[in-house]
Amino acid sequence: MPILHVKAKPNARVSALTRQEDGTWLAQLKSPPVDGKANAELIALVAEAFGCTKSSISIKTGAGSKLKRVVVPD
Repeated sequence: MPILHVKAKPNARVSALTRQEDGTWLAQLKSPPVDGKANAELIALVAEAFGCTKSSISIKTGAGSKLKRVVVPD
């Protein structure tokens, strides 16, 4: 299972997931980082981008920080 290194940017104007030149991902999230809303939006965004279900995506580390490691199924 691949692990993505994601930098979350909550309270953005639009939701977007883009790959950076260094191989990490930038997740711009509309949701605020309150009550797990931004993490839920991040999971939905990654699932949509990789064509898998939301339940198959998990945040391995960094649920409470901007830098996260997200596990995506093969």
